[in-house]
Amino acid sequence: MAEPAQGEADVSGATPRRATRARHDALVVLLREGVDSVETLAERVGVSPSTVRRDLTSLQREGRIARTYGGAMVRDGFHERSFSESSLIDRQAKASIAATAAELVPSGATVFLDAGTTCLALARVLAERGRLKVATRGLEAALLLTRVPDVEVVLVGGHVQPLSHGVVGPLAAMVLDRLAFDVAFLGADVVDPVKGLGEPTVDETYVKERAAGRATDVYLLADASKLGPAQVNAWIPLDPAWTLVTDASTAPDTVSAFEARGMRVLVASGG
Repeated sequence: MAEPAQGEADVSGATPRRATRARHDALVVLLREGVDSVETLAERVGVSPSTVRRDLTSLQREGRIARTYGGAMVRDGFHERSFSESSLIDRQAKASIAATAAELVPSGATVFLDAGTTCLALARVLAERGRLKVATRGLEAALLLTRVPDVEVVLVGGHVQPLSHGVVGPLAAMVLDRLAFDVAFLGADVVDPVKGLGEPTVDETYVKERAAGRATDVYLLADASKLGPAQVNAWIPLDPAWTLVTDASTAPDTVSAFEARGMRVLVASGG
């Protein structure tokens, strides 16, 4: 019998469960090697593209990979991605979260909008919602919303983070301390039900915490790939008064873990 090619699973004679595990492992190996097309992955492991898509969804829920537009990438522990890289990952999930989050904004509200690609997806929806005042620490969101006549935009000043394009520092805190918000939308790199909201730097957690403290209602926007343990440098404890908005691929036990901490969880349809 011929040996399977590198990255391909030999599932002959295996039980269905064992075959699935072997195929999952083979997919992770292929992803590490840079193969990220669903069609190519399906060809290499000898199953249909629809089976690979289901496999990738399972691997995402397990935290082993993150989905990208048209494929996937391995998540071996946390590493901070550039804004452009993040914009390719979990796009449908972010769009569904944004659609749900936009319904939480009262007409004519004053809104804090965090940096990041999920909050940028929300900015795209808010651009169609009529009169608003939006303070943001995200450069892309500010540029997008300034083109909308009915939206007044305040760009929080300070030091610009080179990867996330988010603004941090004492100037940002000074501006936030002089504002009040009806709603605040926070992004996150990691959200753990026990540790809280995690970011690579203390500066980012500090600004998020200050913004949350100035808002009547706080919503934490995070797709399924961001929920769970990871090693990052700075954390904010989760406030039970906050609401987590996530996507439909989030596992029920993950939702229950956040609800057990006293948080309300909204699961966006679709994504």
